[in-house]
Amino acid sequence: MTLSSDYSCDVLIIGSGAAGLSLALRLADRHQVTVLSKGPISEGATFYAQGGIAAVFDEADSIESHVEDTLIAGDGLCDREAVSFIASNARHCVQWLIDNGMLFDETSAGEYHLTREGGHSHRRILHSADATGRAVETTLVSQVLSHPAITVIERCNAVDLIVSDKIGLPGERRVVGAYIWNRKREKVETCRARTVVLATGGAAKVYQYTTNPDVASGDGIAMAWRAGCRVANLEFNQFHPTCLYHPEARNFLLTEALRGEGAQLKRPDGTRFMPDFDERAELAPRDIVARAIDHEMKRLGVECMYLDISHKPADFIRSHFPTIAEKLQTLGIDLTKEPIPIVPAAHYTCGGVIVDRHGRTDLNGLYAIGEVSYTGLHGANRLASNSLLECLVYGWSAAEDIAEQLQHVAAVEKLPAWDESRVDDSDERVVIQHNWHELRLFMWDYVGIVRTTRRLERALRRINLLQKEIDEYYANFRISNNLLELRNLVQVAELMVRCAMARKESRGLHFTLDYPQQLEEARPTILSPG
Repeated sequence: MTLSSDYSCDVLIIGSGAAGLSLALRLADRHQVTVLSKGPISEGATFYAQGGIAAVFDEADSIESHVEDTLIAGDGLCDREAVSFIASNARHCVQWLIDNGMLFDETSAGEYHLTREGGHSHRRILHSADATGRAVETTLVSQVLSHPAITVIERCNAVDLIVSDKIGLPGERRVVGAYIWNRKREKVETCRARTVVLATGGAAKVYQYTTNPDVASGDGIAMAWRAGCRVANLEFNQFHPTCLYHPEARNFLLTEALRGEGAQLKRPDGTRFMPDFDERAELAPRDIVARAIDHEMKRLGVECMYLDISHKPADFIRSHFPTIAEKLQTLGIDLTKEPIPIVPAAHYTCGGVIVDRHGRTDLNGLYAIGEVSYTGLHGANRLASNSLLECLVYGWSAAEDIAEQLQHVAAVEKLPAWDESRVDDSDERVVIQHNWHELRLFMWDYVGIVRTTRRLERALRRINLLQKEIDEYYANFRISNNLLELRNLVQVAELMVRCAMARKESRGLHFTLDYPQQLEEARPTILSPG
């Protein structure tokens, strides 16, 4: 057995969004941290988040109200203790971000400008215009790149976790590092670590239409599952109601805050339809709004609906939504004068790897934080602007626990090198592209906003065929970025479908024509490997 140690650190963080970078900064004063980024360090879902961060900063608001709004949006499936834990720790975690240089919009009186989004009973969304995620990511990246104890490795994919019993180490079963695919060197390398953290985001790229960047391919969920960790609630995939419908910008998100500030959803003839579906109209939770849009599109046989804020003053629109206004202008759409064509698109993975309050998974030494994880916060539907908040709170709580645990964990000296002795270069990469497109298309058609048992069964049959092809391909050819992502997406697609088939009811984001009613007792869907 050839032994290797290309990289070594105390904590390996796989992912470079708000969760991973905030954790890195909290640990770096005491430990050597390596951050693995699949693309450039700032590329990820955090960078593209428009809305903001939900936290109680208004005296008229309360933590209890934030908790109740989250529970209502989660449609009976949230873990109340987890929701209370996150809402109670929101303010000091957001304040930590502010102390690290984050600038939120303020009123003329010098107070934070708080906006309101669907499902919230108060204005509690701190934001930086309509590009909060970009401001958060830029703030964290600048701090991370200047910290001497943090090493950033860009354009590298994590291939798989290295677990002690798989390489013959005695003692408790624990993660000891990871294999990583260095795209610049076109080589699989090893990174040994005393602790590994998955902060890889969600899996919305499993769908044909998504608001997410290309890196959102479910890598952390798939790796954790292969390493023996349980997952939960992967049937709940949030479809953002308002993604721009335009051939030149297929994944451009139109923030919830537009509706929070008065934008209305309209049919092609200019009439509103949300009041017909819910008394909260445009401010109903996302699952209700997305299904209403989907229903009207299918009923009328049209390709899109419209979002209209043109009845508001032009200066108000441009000052509140400068990024959106500028982007739309480049596409020939004037936000201040005309409605915007929109469709729902896959946006957020509400389930994930099961973790405790500190982000600990079922595998010793392995943590999962952010969208990759299942904490119990989101339930059957995520409340707007709770996602960046969850990243910050678990970046804090995981850091506290990791610092304590590392006092008792020794590093392994060497890891087995990656064995490429029995694989060849592939001359059939078109196979990967074909399988990729097939997967995303049938997931959209069969495991989308509205489902049936027959559609789910069709999806699972096709997934099983794809898995056989991909496993054979993976065993015989050298790996590539597309192969790694496809392998992970097919694995997560299987877990999504299995979760959906196990839920014999309609709840939140999971709506099936075969079981349109809710069961009396709400329970999470939990899958265990093996």
